[in-house]
Amino acid sequence: MPASLSHDVVQGPPPPIDPGWGGDGGGNGNDGRGSDRRASFTGLFVGLAACSVMFAALVSAFVVRRNMSDANDWVSVHKPTAMIFNTVVLVLSSLVLDFSRRALKSGHRTQFEVFWTAATALGLVFLGGQVYVWYLLKQAGIFVASNPASSFLYLFTAIHALHVVGGVSALIWVDVQALRMRLGPAKRTAIDVWAIFWHFLDGLWLCLMVLFYVWG
Repeated sequence: MPASLSHDVVQGPPPPIDPGWGGDGGGNGNDGRGSDRRASFTGLFVGLAACSVMFAALVSAFVVRRNMSDANDWVSVHKPTAMIFNTVVLVLSSLVLDFSRRALKSGHRTQFEVFWTAATALGLVFLGGQVYVWYLLKQAGIFVASNPASSFLYLFTAIHALHVVGGVSALIWVDVQALRMRLGPAKRTAIDVWAIFWHFLDGLWLCLMVLFYVWG
């Protein structure tokens, strides 16, 4: 048997190439699973735990301050209707992001890019909506130092918005990688991580909305 033919028999055919996504510079050939994937999710859950503890501490401070205030101290803040619009936008972005992940798992690259870009755009709309809410509060004469209720409203929405800025930055990064055809296995792990983080921000915002409208 010729040496070249013997080599082909031993080595077998080359692995298939995914022409729709390209490499990611860190391909380990296990579709994003393994130690790197476990490390990524471990870091994610540690980060989510830290965020949860921080917001839980702020909510505790909110409840304590609310209960110790007299009628002249704590004045309920009128929430602009734009906050409801922002909530709908954020929930919709989370749903669209889930559609994007399903399209990716089904191998529909174009649908993934369309849905992911749409979710990113909705995230930017949410941030713009939050700026508009602060503008409306200012126009109504409600500032951070107006009373304890307004202080907490500004504090919660500002901290959440900072986290959303980080989330949107990650969504944009994934969008860029998709356009450059560089979404290999390692980056698909990043997609799962950032999508879960975005869903967390969505759920956190819903909890804050209940806090604002029930006790705020």
